Amino acid sequence: MLVLGYVFYGRFVNSVFAPDGARRTPSVALADGVDYIAMPTWKVFLIQFLNIAGTGPIFGAILGILFGPAAYLWIVFGCIFAGAVHDYFTGMISLRTNGSSIPEIVGDNLGGGARLLMRILSLILLILVGAVFARTPANLIAGLTPTDGFWGGSLFWLISIIVYYILATLLPIDKLIGRIYPLFGAALLIMAVGVCWGIVTQDGSLPEITEAFSNHYPAGKLPIFPCLCVTIACGAVSGFHATQSPLMARCLNNEKNGRFVFYGAMITEGIVALIWAAGAIKFADGVCAAGVTPYEKLLNLMTENGAHSADPAILVNAVCSTWLGSVGAVLAVLGVVAAPITSGDTAFRSARLIASDFLHVKQGSISNRLLLALPLFGIATYLFFVDFQILWRYFAWFNQTLACVALWAFTAWVTRRGATNGKRYDCLVTLVPALWMTLVSVTYICVAPEGFTLSTTISYAIGTVCTLALLVSFMIWEKRLYKK
Repeated sequence: MLVLGYVFYGRFVNSVFAPDGARRTPSVALADGVDYIAMPTWKVFLIQFLNIAGTGPIFGAILGILFGPAAYLWIVFGCIFAGAVHDYFTGMISLRTNGSSIPEIVGDNLGGGARLLMRILSLILLILVGAVFARTPANLIAGLTPTDGFWGGSLFWLISIIVYYILATLLPIDKLIGRIYPLFGAALLIMAVGVCWGIVTQDGSLPEITEAFSNHYPAGKLPIFPCLCVTIACGAVSGFHATQSPLMARCLNNEKNGRFVFYGAMITEGIVALIWAAGAIKFADGVCAAGVTPYEKLLNLMTENGAHSADPAILVNAVCSTWLGSVGAVLAVLGVVAAPITSGDTAFRSARLIASDFLHVKQGSISNRLLLALPLFGIATYLFFVDFQILWRYFAWFNQTLACVALWAFTAWVTRRGATNGKRYDCLVTLVPALWMTLVSVTYICVAPEGFTLSTTISYAIGTVCTLALLVSFMIWEKRLYKK
């Protein structure tokens, strides 16, 4: 279904935007040797895939399958109709507007207040991503290497990762990111293929899709909606991707390649997420003793050694080592160490570019890049020492809220286009996922432990009322627009 979604629905979405192959792209028109650099399409695709993926479609899918087979439905339908549409329009509108970052795209379509909101949301999200994806690999590397005082501890590796982040944020995109990202992207895909083979050949059973609408989360601690839609973000729909697609919009050499790079990379990420969701639950069922449900087995595997909360990295390491042997162990290290680092470095790079857009600071000189990058790293340094679970929860909500606002901006853009070319109902492509993500974001902040902790009944009611209010407001605005 994901592949067919790319072939058919992706083609339809592409026709709504109507790319122009003869139009000069920002990589040519604004080439600066730092951020605007034309690169081969295959390389842009692999960098885009790793930019948006990291460990997101792995860790999120593993935690998401705890809710049951509904995770499969959310990955497939969320990816085709929301996530890939979100990533495609981010990248393509950025292409049309000189490589604009997402706050500028939102501001151009929803006004100055929305622009300011998105600047704040985006910078907070990106700094949270950078902090989250530095702490995790630093701790993992420290556990894999001999400890010899400072030189072998997590603090040493954290400092090493920060130094790499600074280099990746400041150097031209083709010097470091352009060279190593395609390799890591290929490694993630190879690992997914190996896990897919394990699903077919190894012991264990998979839950039936008929169980999809029951909440299988162990002990039923979290409601399946909206928590599943926030737990699995990368692989379904993720606001973080809106901050990443403009990076590649500044490197694409032809608008006609946008569907393959932006829509295609998201579909690929959905396939990886689907494989890991199925692989995790089958592995847990196959290696653990009988007596409890597969979901309890999976949760037990991720909380071994007295861990206070579920750690998907434990499961990734176990799956790769057991199913894929020595090669799998190497891929596991790449997956749980290299992949989050590559999400963190592009997060800081995106934050620098967003800041440069609204402060109007040219990024050609190294001094100007340092001027914007160092304050970002200063804030992130404080967050490195905040509890990981708190960081992750707020990251998750900021992530989906950013996707929601971005989808509303794309809806305004498509609606205005439709008003001029007579295609009034093209806006449904972005309007429907915008409404869904509004319902998800509002309901989640009402019901979540880090939110208002309201009952599910009250939270669902508030989410529904807010979503309907936005729909009515949009319909009134759209009617006035067409009258004009």
